[in-house]
Amino acid sequence: MSSSTKALTGQWTTWGPVVALLALVFAWGRDLPGVAVAAVALCLAAAVLAAVHHAEVIAHRVGEPFGSLVLAVAVTVIEVGLIVSLMAGGGEKTATYARDTVFAAVMITCNGIVGLALLVAALRNRVAVFNAEGSGGALATVCTLATMTLVLPTFTTSQPGPEFSGAQLAFAAAASLALYGVFVAVQTVRHRDYFLPVPVEGKESSEEDHADPPTKAATLASLGLLLVALVAVVGNAKVISPTIEDGVQSAGLPKAVVGVVIALMVLLPETLAAVRAARRDRVQTSLNLAYGSAIASIGLTIPAIALASIWLSGPLVLGLGPLHMVLLALTGVVSALTVVPGRATLLQGGVHLAIFAAFVFLSFSP
Repeated sequence: MSSSTKALTGQWTTWGPVVALLALVFAWGRDLPGVAVAAVALCLAAAVLAAVHHAEVIAHRVGEPFGSLVLAVAVTVIEVGLIVSLMAGGGEKTATYARDTVFAAVMITCNGIVGLALLVAALRNRVAVFNAEGSGGALATVCTLATMTLVLPTFTTSQPGPEFSGAQLAFAAAASLALYGVFVAVQTVRHRDYFLPVPVEGKESSEEDHADPPTKAATLASLGLLLVALVAVVGNAKVISPTIEDGVQSAGLPKAVVGVVIALMVLLPETLAAVRAARRDRVQTSLNLAYGSAIASIGLTIPAIALASIWLSGPLVLGLGPLHMVLLALTGVVSALTVVPGRATLLQGGVHLAIFAAFVFLSFSP
C-alpha cells in the first residue's frame, strides 16, 4: 500500500462514508425513534462532507471539467434511484415526486448554487470571471430540457391533466438523453477549453494548483469512497424521508415541500464543492457543477422515470403549475443576463439568491 493510500485510510473522510453506510443498513426499513433519526442525519452530514473531499481528489487527478462531471453524474444516478424507490408502490400519493424533485434541483442549482458561488467569488475579487461560451451553452441546455419535460406537459392535450401520453413521454426521454449526451461530448472533448477556469488577473496560483496529483491507487480509493458516500447520502435521505413527510403533513404544508427538502439534501455535496471552488477563484468549476447537475438531473431522471413508469402504478405528473413556470422563466432570463457577459458582481449573486429564496418560501407558502 502506498504512503498516500495509507494517509487516506487514516482520515475521517475514509471512515465517515463507511459509518454512514452501516447506519443505512441498520436503519433501512425500520420505524426509527427521534434519537435514531438524528443520528442518521448526522451520518448523512458526514457522508456529504466526505463526498466533497473525495470528489476534489478525483478532480485533481483527472482535471476539469471531468472532476465536476464525475460528481454531478454520480449524485444524479443515485438521486434517480431515490426517486424511483419513493415512487414504487406509492400510487397517486407520489405522482408528483419526480416533477417536484427535478424542478427543485433546477432551482437549487441555477439559483442557489450559482448565487452562492458568484457571491463568494465577488466578495474575494470584486468581479467573478468565467467562460461565457461554456456556461451559456450549458444554460441553454438546462432551459431546453426544463421546458420540454416540465412545461410542455401542462399544455399537451393527448392526455388529461399535466401529463404526457406514452408516446410523448418516450420522445421527451429520448430527446433528454440525446441532449445530455451532446452536452457531455462538447464539455469533455470538442470544446473542453470552454469549461476550464479563467485565471484571475493579479492572482497567483495557489499551492494546491501546483501540488502533485494523487496517485492512481489514491484516486481509485477516493472513487470507491465517493460512491459509498453518495449511496449513504441518498439512502439516509430516504430513511429520514418518512419523518420529513410526517412533519410536512402535520404542519399542513404542500406535498411539494418533500421534493424540495430531498433535493436540498441530495445536492449538498455539489453545493459545498461549488462554494469551495469559488473561494479558490475557480468560478467556472462552480458553474460546471451547478449547470452540469441541473442537466444531469433532467437528462438522466426523465428517461429513467419513463422506463420505470412501465411497472410503476399510478399517474406520472410532470407539468408545472403557473407559479413554478413563472419562477422557471424568471430563472432563465436572469441566468442569461448573468452568463452572457462572462463577468458577474455581488448584484448578480444577490439576484439569484433572491429568486432561490422566493422559490423556497413559495414552496412552503404557495
